[in-house]
Amino acid sequence: MIGFNIGAKEASPFILKLIHYTTPAIGVALSKVIGLGIGALCIAVHRDRLVGWINYWYAAVVVWNLSTILAYSGSHTLPHIH
Repeated sequence: MIGFNIGAKEASPFILKLIHYTTPAIGVALSKVIGLGIGALCIAVHRDRLVGWINYWYAAVVVWNLSTILAYSGSHTLPHIH
């Protein structure tokens, strides 16, 4: 949400649709719920190793998001979070 507050844009077409039909907070939250559901499905069908690989991908997404926030924060002021 910090990224949205400083002007960053969502790159995923799927999450963009969720945000378009709801709000940014709800769209991002729904994407997390869907991700957890897919993870639970992988575990239920005994694809535990797939969950491990997905964790690496998700870690890369987190690094990308943090680098975007840091890049934008150099030219924008971050909102105060209480």
